Amino acid sequence: MDDFHRLSALELISFYKRRDISPVEVTRAVLERIGNLNPNLNAFVTITSDLAIEQARVAEQAYAKEATPPPLAGVPGSLKDLTSTKGVRTAKGSLLHKDWIPDYDAPLAERLYDAGMVMLGKTNTPELGWKGDSDNRVFGPTHNPWLHGKTAGGSSGGAAAAVASCLGPISQGTDGAGSIRIPASFCGTYGIKPSWGLVPQYPASAVELLSHVGPITRTVGDAALMLTVMAGAHPLDRISLPVEIDYLGELQGSVKGLRIAWSPDLGYASVDSEVLAIVSKAANRFSEMGCLLEENHPPMPDTWEILDTIWASAFAGVYLDSLDQVRDDLDPGLLAVAEKGSKYTAAQLARANALRIDYYHGWRTFMESYDLVLTPTLPVTAFQAGDDHPGQVNDRETTYLSWTSFTYPFNITGQPAATVPCGFTQDGLPVGLQIVGKWRDDVSVLRASAAFEEAAPWADHHPLVT
Repeated sequence: MDDFHRLSALELISFYKRRDISPVEVTRAVLERIGNLNPNLNAFVTITSDLAIEQARVAEQAYAKEATPPPLAGVPGSLKDLTSTKGVRTAKGSLLHKDWIPDYDAPLAERLYDAGMVMLGKTNTPELGWKGDSDNRVFGPTHNPWLHGKTAGGSSGGAAAAVASCLGPISQGTDGAGSIRIPASFCGTYGIKPSWGLVPQYPASAVELLSHVGPITRTVGDAALMLTVMAGAHPLDRISLPVEIDYLGELQGSVKGLRIAWSPDLGYASVDSEVLAIVSKAANRFSEMGCLLEENHPPMPDTWEILDTIWASAFAGVYLDSLDQVRDDLDPGLLAVAEKGSKYTAAQLARANALRIDYYHGWRTFMESYDLVLTPTLPVTAFQAGDDHPGQVNDRETTYLSWTSFTYPFNITGQPAATVPCGFTQDGLPVGLQIVGKWRDDVSVLRASAAFEEAAPWADHHPLVT
C-alpha cells in the first residue's frame, strides 16, 4: 500500500469503503508526488493543495458517516486550464488571461466537485487549446512522461501527462480536433471524446461546433465512472444532451458478433510504418474476440479543408475587434491561424458547414453496415515538445492540425471516439488505436474499449518519471 498513486479510481474507492486507506493520506501522497515530478514534467500549472486536503477531509467523513458516499469521493483528479474554476486561476495558456481568477465554476467542474473528486489543480494546455502540443508563453511545454523532451500532445497534454505519471488517476480534457485523443495516445492513457453535447460546456469553446469534453484516465472503468458524473443536459449549454446512463454498469456486455470496419488510412492519410504495424496487430485482436472485422472505410475525401475553415474562422472571430491590439501577446502560431481565418469569407464558412453536414451523413450511411470503426489514433508518435506539429509524416508536409487526420473527422461528425493504448515503438513511445462508434452510441465505444483492455491490459505499464 505504499504505491497509492498507482491505484485506479475504482480501486481507491474500494479501499476507502473498507477503511484500508483514507482519502487524506492518499491525497497527501499524490500531492507529494506532484511536488517531486511536476517541475520537470510541467503537467500542472496550478496546484491546489489546500483545496485538495479540504475536499479529502470531506470525503473521509462521507465514508465514515454515509452508507452511499458520492461516486468519486476522495478520488484525486485535475481539470484542464481551459475549464473555469471559482477562486482558482484559469490562465488558458494565454498572456491575455494569465491572472484570471473566475468567480464561478464551469458545470462539469461543479459536477465533479459534487461527486466528491479531490481537486489537485489545473493542467497545462496551449493558448485557448489551439494546437496538438501543450506549449504556451505563460508556462512552457509539457513533457512526455515516456521520454523527456518529447511532447505530451495537446491540447489536453497536461491532463494526459498527469494521468500517465500517476499524478491522480483521473483528469478532464476537451477535444476540438483530437485534443483528448492526441495526448492520451502520445502518453499511453485512455481517452474518450464522447458524443457531441454529451458533457455540457460553459463558457463555450472558441470552436463550439467542434468541441467535446471527456475523461482522460488510466483505465476504461475510471473513464466510464467519470463520464457518468459529467454527462447530461445543463441550462448553460443549449446543445447539451439529456442523458441518464450508468456507463460503468454498461461495460459488462459482450462484443462478440459486432461488425467492425478497420481502416489503416481512411483512404488518404499518411502513416508511419512502425505505428501502422502496431495498430494493425491491435485491430486484429477484435477478430480474436469474436468480432466480424473487415478492412473498409467510406468513399469520402479528407475533410481538412472543412476543419481548417471552421477552426481558423472561429479564432479569427475571437479577436475580430482586437487583433491589432493583442497580436504581440498571442502565440505566433495562433496569430497565424487567426489571420488566416480572417481572410475566409462568410460564404466559404457557410460552404464548410454545408459540407460538414454531407460528411456526417456519409458516415451515418456507412455505419448502417457496422457497429464500430477502428483506425490508428495518430499517424506518428510524440514529436519535439514545444513544436506546433511534427513537420511531416513520411514525406508529406504537415500544418498546425492537418497531421491529426484520424481524429478531426469525428469532431466534424460528432461521433463518439476513444483511444486505447496498444503498444510501443522501438524507442519506447506509446501508440494508440482509435475506436469510433455510431451517432450517440458511446456505450459501444466504452464496451469495446473495456474488452480490448481485458485482452491486452495496459494500466500496469508505467513510465519511469524522475
